[in-house]
Amino acid sequence: MSNLKAQGNASGTGTHTLQSANTNSNRTATLPDADTTLGYLNVPVSSTTTTIATSDVGKVISLSAGITIPNSTFSAGDVVSLYNNTAGSLNITCSTTSAWIAGANTNKSGSTVALATRGVATVLFISATECVITGNVG
Repeated sequence: MSNLKAQGNASGTGTHTLQSANTNSNRTATLPDADTTLGYLNVPVSSTTTTIATSDVGKVISLSAGITIPNSTFSAGDVVSLYNNTAGSLNITCSTTSAWIAGANTNKSGSTVALATRGVATVLFISATECVITGNVG
């Protein structure tokens, strides 16, 4: 059985209820001063329009025109999702050194990728100069 160690804040008067997970590992969680639901969170929507920015990490960009993936901007593990909110395909311009289409071993660096009508694509950055694009792209 795993153990749970609870440490209250001396100046707080509220109550937090926790249940320990079935694990053999030690974990630390700092709770915010608010009612909180852990687990699924809504994905924020970005208003970026021309070039993906670091402020878009962890967000979905609703597109009405093509967009560019810049080079040497993001860190490994950064993720940005793209939604084509139009009745036609849109171009994703790949300016990174390597821009791979997932599952196809195709490098689209220096070219464009078509995002299908009402399609969704996710850009996973492997490094500042390499990304993998998944979803309704070709």
